[in-house]
Amino acid sequence: MIDQALLDSVERIAREAGDAIMAVYACEFSVEEKEDKSPLTEADQAAHNVIVRGLQGLELQLPILSEEDAEGFSGVDSNGRYWLVDPLDGTKEFIKRNGEFTVNIALIENGKPILGVVTAPALETAYVAAEGLGAFKVEANGERHEIRVAGKPEAASAWRVVGSRSHTSPDLAAWLEKLGKHEMLPMGSSLKLCLIAEGKADAYPRLGPTCLWDTGAAHAVVLQAGGRVEALEGKQLSYANPSEKLNPYFVVWGNG
Repeated sequence: MIDQALLDSVERIAREAGDAIMAVYACEFSVEEKEDKSPLTEADQAAHNVIVRGLQGLELQLPILSEEDAEGFSGVDSNGRYWLVDPLDGTKEFIKRNGEFTVNIALIENGKPILGVVTAPALETAYVAAEGLGAFKVEANGERHEIRVAGKPEAASAWRVVGSRSHTSPDLAAWLEKLGKHEMLPMGSSLKLCLIAEGKADAYPRLGPTCLWDTGAAHAVVLQAGGRVEALEGKQLSYANPSEKLNPYFVVWGNG
């Protein structure tokens, strides 16, 4: 069972990483390109360093899979557990300076995200969740309240579908046509899943490539808020094979 102290510690680490990101955000920064053509800034590495140092200081010592050091991952522990980290999710949004980027830290156990912390440092907002504790949104003023998915829309209502600001998919139009009446809500980073968790959207189809660290933390929030994150064939998104790193196409549903 996860206790509140562990969840609070992970939230503190994520917020410290957010402070490191915002120090870069406030200045001029350079943008490099990774081998996969995705952007990289000095904020990504700064946040990674803070998170790794913080997680290594916890009593619970587990392997760490971070986007910024995927090759250094030693594999899951004997209980099927590891930390899954995206130090700066939404680097394109960071570069655009629209505030829609996050720090993601998840605890995975036997392929399932059982703890997740998502902080949006520019928006001064956080989402935290863990098995046995529930899912919560932390406002900029520090107010913390439990969140819950909205449930399936009524028959006459439009589906509120959240989509990426920076990624489009040729398969999405066909999926939306099959869904029926809908309205689109654009959002960046893992905040898309968090909108589902807090009941502000009903579905998020991701018919394009993502990595485990893009979804793990927010997936935990969605689960504890009563929602689902499923591959297109209906199976829950799994993190049991971190060596593969890529997620299948999936849909996040706000009706458990």
